[in-house]
Amino acid sequence: MNRIHGERVRSMEREQDRTSRMEAFVRVVNAGSFSAAARAMNLTPSAVSKLVSRIESHFGVRLIDRSTRQFRLTPEGELYYERCQKIVAEIEEAERAVSEFTSQPRGRLSVNASMGIGIHRITPLIPEFQRRYPQIELDLSLSDHLVDLVEKQAEVAIRVGPLEDSTLVARKICDSRRVVVASPDYLARNGTPKHPEDLLAHNCLTYNMRATLNEWPFLIDGNMRKIVVGGPVRGDSGETLRHMALAGAGIARLGWFQVGPDVRAGRLVPLLEEYHAGELQGIYAVFFGMRHTSMRVKCFVNFLVEQMGREQPWLAAEYATSAAA
Repeated sequence: MNRIHGERVRSMEREQDRTSRMEAFVRVVNAGSFSAAARAMNLTPSAVSKLVSRIESHFGVRLIDRSTRQFRLTPEGELYYERCQKIVAEIEEAERAVSEFTSQPRGRLSVNASMGIGIHRITPLIPEFQRRYPQIELDLSLSDHLVDLVEKQAEVAIRVGPLEDSTLVARKICDSRRVVVASPDYLARNGTPKHPEDLLAHNCLTYNMRATLNEWPFLIDGNMRKIVVGGPVRGDSGETLRHMALAGAGIARLGWFQVGPDVRAGRLVPLLEEYHAGELQGIYAVFFGMRHTSMRVKCFVNFLVEQMGREQPWLAAEYATSAAA
């Protein structure tokens, strides 16, 4: 593997060296002298002369006649110049096009996010994002499964909770708080749990992905304890569990960003708040390294931080105030 990598690096270096020699040759011809070309390239005349000499050595022919005071191309030099001029012009045009493209945020931006964040937080912000950045084409995919950015060809992923170690850059957007909820209809039929262990006798809506998501933490007698819940119904996304909770199928533990409006409207009721462990989960934008991050990625991440960064995780006091009212 190292040998192959080394060969690729050497090949790239050869191509870069060849391009430098072509550029030097074209500049010498256009400027009419080695010294003028050297000034344009910020090199010494001898360095430019060596670049041209390497081309001549490679082909085994003289390209520029230096035997007279007059600067003159040989027939081989004229042929080479004609071809190189087009190549160098295309390289300069490509560099200019990329520079112009990256100066303004534009192009297709592929974003992956969990269902809950995508539906309840990102989707409502899209019209404002479009208004600010009309030349960015947003491609939004929603899934609660952890995706590989390279495999899915995504530039940004919005993730909730602890992040795995990786070479990706993560920028925190805001904090999230999970809440145990159930519908009034479910509680009327099955009773309201008063203690975390009461959940063992209830239909808890669980995930069919990672088992750790079904271990609900609570603060009991001053100690953190995890209750492994279960029930007859499972789902592969928080949004699926939310809809099942709204339908009265069981008790769910979901992010406040998903169920906040449902709680305020009375469609869902928070449970066991006095035992809440107080833990917060960060919501992050994950993307490739900052050094070569595109303008569209930077604009999108900054936009989310601006729009969502001021949000506060839901606290028990907020519900207590609304319930009293």
